[in-house]
Amino acid sequence: MENKANEATPQRPEGDRILNASLVAMDVPQFIEHLKNESTWRESDRNSITIFKSERMRIVLIGLHEGAELPTHTANGVISVQVLEGYLKFTAEPQTEELKKGHMVALQPNIPHSVQALEETFFLLTLAMVKES
Repeated sequence: MENKANEATPQRPEGDRILNASLVAMDVPQFIEHLKNESTWRESDRNSITIFKSERMRIVLIGLHEGAELPTHTANGVISVQVLEGYLKFTAEPQTEELKKGHMVALQPNIPHSVQALEETFFLLTLAMVKES
């Protein structure tokens, strides 16, 4: 397998972060601190970073300030949301779950859902792509 890395950007000038390889080690607390130190976190209601990306799966660390919302949307794969810090409300009508640190939900593809931070929250979003038949 060929290693794949992101390239440097003005927002993340360090670049060369491995996104896909036979083994990808991820220091999640370090990524959280990195997000908190970026201007995007200070200037908007959220920040995120993709920490793994392959053809079939993606893992994204997302931080939301209290009150921030990801409005209703769908995903073209199975997702899981795992709260690392904070407290959020995850809604997939008619069901709503309040998730605190250590809690997670999984959702089947193409189901409309929304996320609202009830306090400053960081969570891992994992998306497993659906195989097209």
